[in-house]
Amino acid sequence: MQAFLISTGIVALAEMGDKTQLLALVLAARFKRPWPIVWGIFVATVLNHAMAGALGAWLSTQITTQISPQILRYILGASFIAMAVWMLVPDKLDDADDNKAPRYGVFGTTVVLFFLAEMGDKTQIATVMLAARFDAYIAVVAGTTLGMMLANAPVVWLGERMTRLVPLRMVHAVSAAVFLGLGLWAILGRY
Repeated sequence: MQAFLISTGIVALAEMGDKTQLLALVLAARFKRPWPIVWGIFVATVLNHAMAGALGAWLSTQITTQISPQILRYILGASFIAMAVWMLVPDKLDDADDNKAPRYGVFGTTVVLFFLAEMGDKTQIATVMLAARFDAYIAVVAGTTLGMMLANAPVVWLGERMTRLVPLRMVHAVSAAVFLGLGLWAILGRY
């Protein structure tokens, strides 16, 4: 349960102001069809985070057989601290050609765009690290997926009004503090 709750919270916070959240806003404004967009985000996130979680779980088994648990703890701690620093750098969405009709429909377009946008993204890296940290693959993937949905579904439905209500700078600072705390927790032996 701890892996699920921590994964949900970290990803929900990390996603605030992220490029995929901005993508959700753009898709909602362009297509004005929230349900296919939300389902597309869900499918893309499950696929992407399942792969990221599998990589994290595999890395933890491979690394622990070749590296001592103490060294692994320092690596994970440093990774979480690096994520804390990365959280302080907000993402921007590149402008795309918005005049074309979607080739794969609203749902298909959302799945493809979200899956690709998540590659190498903060939340995907966080999923890898969380899966390496916790021995609970399904809980981590379920938690990170829920975190993505908690951050993105309201954006699709509420759009720009929500982004004006939430001070993204504060959300990024809180996210950075959470990652920093996890990093220090790992390094100081509370792992």
